[in-house]
Amino acid sequence: MLTIGIAGGSGSGKTTVVREIVRSLPKDAVSLISQDAYYRDNGHLSPEERARINFDHPSSIEFRLLVEHLDRLRSGETIGMPVYSYVSCKRSEETIPVKPRKVVIVEGILILTNASLRKRLDIKVYVDADPDDRLIRIIRRDIEERGRSFLQVLDHYERFVKPMHLLFIEPNKRYADIIIPQGGRNRIATDILTSRIRQKLLEEKS
Repeated sequence: MLTIGIAGGSGSGKTTVVREIVRSLPKDAVSLISQDAYYRDNGHLSPEERARINFDHPSSIEFRLLVEHLDRLRSGETIGMPVYSYVSCKRSEETIPVKPRKVVIVEGILILTNASLRKRLDIKVYVDADPDDRLIRIIRRDIEERGRSFLQVLDHYERFVKPMHLLFIEPNKRYADIIIPQGGRNRIATDILTSRIRQKLLEEKS
């Protein structure tokens, strides 16, 4: 099994890179673990308290469970990945089954901040992008998918996203084996990455 970590700032284009990797590999060759599924359950908090949650700080992620699930996949077990709602800030009682496959991708803004998780990643990728481009994507996503108003998105960006990016996310790209500039639009870098993945899979067969 080849484990790949794909990190980068919020709105950097990580999802596009993941999509291209999945598209370029054989069907059913890839399983995906989303860091966002492992946010701590805060459904017990009041709406006012939930509005103050810092989703861009490493402490917001239950890394212990994420690492445990990755270890179980590497041992050949199927896991039940949590389902998390940004609107209610709680986990659903239901889970998503994730099967062990030839390639497991762990994707999220904070995955390179955790040493235990980094040790388990065979290839570490950082998707880089211009801050203005990231902000535009964040505004569109948070309004359409997370129920925030335009002013709420800007306030959240100024209070949490930007400072946490500078403090935790950007500095950790030093751990990356591959840095993809220009986000998901960089097809050349993405093609090089997928070629390397296919090569690693061939090496494991031989």
